[in-house]
Amino acid sequence: MVINRGSFVKSLTVGVNKWYGDAYAEYPEEYNMLFSKNTDSRAFVEDVGMSGFGMASQLGEGEAVNYDNMIQAFITRYQHVKYGLGFIITSEAIEDDQYMQIAQKRARGLAFSMRQTKETVAANVYNRAFSTTYLGGDGSSLVASAGGGGSATHPNAAGGTWTNGPSAAVDLSEAALEQACIDISKWTDDRGLKIAVLPTRLIIPFDLSFEASRILEGDWQPDSTNRNINVLNKRGLFSEVVANHYLTDTDAWFIMTNIPDGMKYFERKADTFGEDNDFDTDNLKYKATARYSFGWTDPRGIWGSPGV
Repeated sequence: MVINRGSFVKSLTVGVNKWYGDAYAEYPEEYNMLFSKNTDSRAFVEDVGMSGFGMASQLGEGEAVNYDNMIQAFITRYQHVKYGLGFIITSEAIEDDQYMQIAQKRARGLAFSMRQTKETVAANVYNRAFSTTYLGGDGSSLVASAGGGGSATHPNAAGGTWTNGPSAAVDLSEAALEQACIDISKWTDDRGLKIAVLPTRLIIPFDLSFEASRILEGDWQPDSTNRNINVLNKRGLFSEVVANHYLTDTDAWFIMTNIPDGMKYFERKADTFGEDNDFDTDNLKYKATARYSFGWTDPRGIWGSPGV
């Protein structure tokens, strides 16, 4: 695919008032609100889990202490993928361009495409959260629950299972958010010990942004004639709401938690742009490449519902 004079005939003649289609406004970066960013210099990285100790046991006088064991848990690999795109312009198209804009505008378009690619790859981790085709290190889908449509449970390496979604799919509502917070507060570690987990961010498709505002931003309980306070607002449980434009399910919603090593993004190589001339043809080549990976290590970093 080569951009030649036939591709932009109007660039060869005077009289064009405006070239359009390359200067649309772009949303601020959104993928960085879905994942914590890490940088890396290897072909891949692995996160290895550990199963902690269990409960202490009561000892009688002179009785020996029981010794527990800590074991290796699940392994999550982040395999960095290379993405790239480019274009070629003939030397004649550049030389005869009356506006000196073809290459410049295409370069801006290339940056736009690279950004859109990264946003889409990132959002797809959430778009596939309820699919058993895309599994994490523990062999389960990102969101595992009876109401999710993906895996029913997440396993613990030390035995037992747990879930990070509702028992039945629910739409975004005040009651659903409150119940999700209650469910999250009851999560335990791999050995069944209670852990301090808090919701930190509500992640929704833009389609739910108005409903989220009605639920969270008022001082009083929404859709009620009683003067009950809006508890979710007063407690500030969801002070950060992320409406993502690349989520494809219009009623699926997620809660990010304060669990470390949950949703992770590894940047092996940032977007890199280059240009060069072909010796034989004098054609000008532009390209952009990047290497990165998106995924999750500890699924306790997220709670989700596919909506009804």
